[in-house]
Amino acid sequence: MDSLFRYIAPPSTCGYLPSQQWSLEYELVAHISAAEYQTRLEQGWRRFGGMLFQPRCPACQACQTLRVEVAKFQPNRSQRRVRHLNEDVIERRVGAPKVSRARLDLYDRFHAVQSDLKGWPQHPAKDAASYHESFVHNPAFTEEWCYFLDGRLIGVGYADVLPESMSAIYFYYDPDQRVRSLGTWNVLCLLDECARRKLAYLYLGYYVAGCRSLEYKANFKPNQVRHPDGQWRDFLR
Repeated sequence: MDSLFRYIAPPSTCGYLPSQQWSLEYELVAHISAAEYQTRLEQGWRRFGGMLFQPRCPACQACQTLRVEVAKFQPNRSQRRVRHLNEDVIERRVGAPKVSRARLDLYDRFHAVQSDLKGWPQHPAKDAASYHESFVHNPAFTEEWCYFLDGRLIGVGYADVLPESMSAIYFYYDPDQRVRSLGTWNVLCLLDECARRKLAYLYLGYYVAGCRSLEYKANFKPNQVRHPDGQWRDFLR
């Protein structure tokens, strides 16, 4: 791994729980192997582009890395409904990350609606350069998962394929297709792929109790969360 620099940001208002203060430790890397990132995931780190990060909050430990046990996963009634609704209807194409006008427009529409519904911060329209930096400038082990309905792009996700697991990075979708629960469908598809590749875990990032945008992750069971002592334990909710 080629580490360029590492620093801890000063405390500021938490993006997940506004009543709390958060501080993140960052490490910018020029290169990282799949095996090296697997180790970092197990230690509670996440990745976005070439930047690794993990919480270093002064008075809060609400962020818990969550992973689903692939071999034991059992979809609940709602997840079975999502599978029935989308299977054999939604086309999936997996390949290398790209930037396109269709991706940019879908990303902007998704974020505009999320800002209205969930109070996400307003951001300027994503241009090709910033999109490339966020989603295309990734290690070789990153895959782009695109979903199409009647030939039209309705969802885009990014996931890392590692020696013992997959790690979901980000997903956005067509707000007009909310009834299809495409976020859930994407996770179900990743779980299917993990099972096909005989990978033990699917990492879903941080679970934060009280944050509506992140609580859904606990619905994929059985799962484990990483505790502050570094141990992974079954998540009881």
